[in-house]
Amino acid sequence: MWSDTLLLAERAHLLRLVAWGAGSVLAGSAILALLALGAARRGAGGRSPLLSHFAIQTAAWGAIDLALAALAWRDLAPRDVGGATRLDRLLWLNTGLDVGYVAVGVTLALTGWLLGRRLAPVGAGLGVVLQGAALLLLDVRFIETMARLTVA
Repeated sequence: MWSDTLLLAERAHLLRLVAWGAGSVLAGSAILALLALGAARRGAGGRSPLLSHFAIQTAAWGAIDLALAALAWRDLAPRDVGGATRLDRLLWLNTGLDVGYVAVGVTLALTGWLLGRRLAPVGAGLGVVLQGAALLLLDVRFIETMARLTVA
């Protein structure tokens, strides 16, 4: 019974990851399309480097999230205690990486701004911060769910 509950929780986590990834791809693509439409109307000088680089990061990270979720979905199966332990350790590793993504995004945005008032790296950095923070929230939520399962 515990194994079935963990499988359902893992499936729900992957569905949330798919929803975030799909939303990111759609949002990033929509922003890029709107920017291209605006640039076509006003001429090539109408593009926003901040928004375009933010959108590129958003769409790219969303695509990666979708690919990772698809790979994980393919391998979904009930877990024994050893498998649950490996999953827990992988989630903690991912959480550390998520914090690192946020830190890299902040560094990129600050460096771009402070070393030349460049909006392209600011937009890219903000995109990385958003994606890292969202992945952090998703992973922490799943860690909390797993912790409740082990206590029960």
